[in-house]
Amino acid sequence: MILFDNIYKSFGQKQVLQGLNLEIMKGESLVLLGRSGTGKSVTLKCLLGLLKPDKGHIKIDDQPVTKSINDRVGMLFQSSALFDSLPIWKNIAFRFLERRDTNAMQKAIDLLDKVGLSPGVANQYPSELSGGMQKRVGLARALAADPDIMLFDEPTTGLDPISAKQINSLIANLRKERGSTSLTITHDLHSARQIADRVALIHNGCIVWTGSTNELDTSEIAYIRQFVDCQVEGPLTRG
Repeated sequence: MILFDNIYKSFGQKQVLQGLNLEIMKGESLVLLGRSGTGKSVTLKCLLGLLKPDKGHIKIDDQPVTKSINDRVGMLFQSSALFDSLPIWKNIAFRFLERRDTNAMQKAIDLLDKVGLSPGVANQYPSELSGGMQKRVGLARALAADPDIMLFDEPTTGLDPISAKQINSLIANLRKERGSTSLTITHDLHSARQIADRVALIHNGCIVWTGSTNELDTSEIAYIRQFVDCQVEGPLTRG
């Protein structure tokens, strides 16, 4: 469903993506793992059309990504990216309100229910919620587009282990329920094991390994062993 074909992207003299190739099948949950600064976020921004690759092509359903794909995509941002000045229901229903939908508030409450939050949260403000609750609201807003593609940017960053596990479980269950295709970028192996059908490891702007979550523990590939076993020495730290 999503194809990255020989993607290059540089910023001045800094080469970030250097021939990235990756394919995500329809209905698949793929997690893109990698160390900080290896090109994960740039990959996501190229898919969204926020950055234009210097070389290569990105396709969705065999069609080039030449403009915004917002109508097809739900996005959960790393920081949740909620509007501080709006109550929760307006954060979720932002798209509905732009279209003057008279049922906007009820739709927002229904989406809150899907992510395990009560209707009483609807009139609260982001600052009144915990980090885990804000992530749930961000997920509810992502679902408002009824997307067939879900993108998750470091979905568990800043959360305690219990809240992180709850968010991972929620993401996995909602994706399976909706049959959507998803791409998650993270460095969190616990997240990867909980939500991925398949995992890819990026290093120096290239995909150096793909496999199942089970293969994370059995693969003898040096890149994977260093990442999974948290080894200081290895190919990931040689520049």
